[in-house]
Amino acid sequence: MSIKKNNFPWLLLLGLILSTNACQLRESDSDSKKSHPSHIYNYSPISGSDLAYVQTDYVPVYSDIYHRDGTRRFSLTVTLSIRNTSRTDSAYILLANYHDSYGTHLYSYVDSTILLTPLEAIEFVVDEKQITGGAGANFIVKWGATKYADQLLIQTVMIGTSGQQGISFVTDAKKIEEQKVQLKK
Repeated sequence: MSIKKNNFPWLLLLGLILSTNACQLRESDSDSKKSHPSHIYNYSPISGSDLAYVQTDYVPVYSDIYHRDGTRRFSLTVTLSIRNTSRTDSAYILLANYHDSYGTHLYSYVDSTILLTPLEAIEFVVDEKQITGGAGANFIVKWGATKYADQLLIQTVMIGTSGQQGISFVTDAKKIEEQKVQLKK
């Protein structure tokens, strides 16, 4: 099949329209996935007082890192990954708050308790363009279970690219508080 030269402007216009629609679709998709990037969350009416075990974790985050002489910053996209490693027991995510380098609360990613079924994983994303966190940002994650179980794996994955340069690394959560409660039967 040959393309006539007088049809070329029409094909170019069609290509421009299709690529514009695709960009608009991608932008609206990303907007809808800001708080739900992996899948639809399962919410639960359970609260922290209904759980036998509640743990609070500190998760270090680097929304940017210094490079060259320390005066330049390299912005990173952050993914907070919360994985239930139990094959039999559910966990409940009560809180996932994002703080900047000064400890100032910036965002709450959990509005209602999220049920995390056995072996389920969820993620929350801090966009690379969100630069207020800084090199000392963190998440505070509060979660619980119906019995004592240190069953969650909580990590942040940072990734960024600029030109042909790319960087990625992972940090692990640190337990900062735990509560074991004997529930009344």
